[in-house]
Amino acid sequence: MLAAGFTDPVHDAQGTFRAVMDALARPGLSRPLAPGLAPPAPLTPELAAVALTLTDADTPVWLDAALADVPEVAAYLRFHTGAPLTDDPAQAAFALIRDPARCPPLDRFAQGTPAYPDTATTLVLALDAITPGEGLRLTGPGIKGAVRVTLTPLPEGFVAQCAGNRVGFPLGVDLILTAPGRVAGLPRSTAVTEG
Repeated sequence: MLAAGFTDPVHDAQGTFRAVMDALARPGLSRPLAPGLAPPAPLTPELAAVALTLTDADTPVWLDAALADVPEVAAYLRFHTGAPLTDDPAQAAFALIRDPARCPPLDRFAQGTPAYPDTATTLVLALDAITPGEGLRLTGPGIKGAVRVTLTPLPEGFVAQCAGNRVGFPLGVDLILTAPGRVAGLPRSTAVTEG
């Protein structure tokens, strides 16, 4: 039996959209996200909420191996969003990452073009925790001074990947970071350095 989507699709999607946009506007500062969803495992409620809010028939979605290996996840996303699934990360408008430690290198995803930088992939990662106050140092637009945050887990070489992602600005991917009950943003304009 197919798991339910949003109870109140309009208002729930609006609330998720506001939380995600606020998180991207203030990188590194997490916002509450309590979607009230029970999608098929290993898809988290937060990943599902972002997908149900931001994807549709015109936004190809790439699933990491943890999600792609469970047919119920694909069925859930197709039914509730109509989004086509792609096996090629470079063709994805959105990428859902359940196992961030094994996330492919950021440069394998669509980087956008000079005329259309908005055609880059947005990665949505399901982290175990977003902990403010220590860890990575974030600077850039939307941040007064600097923000420190620990993101767990991350792929190996994440800081170097973020530096490479920022070099070609305005090209590059954006990241939406989710954790249980939380969402944070890491747009391509943000500088990420070790604490």
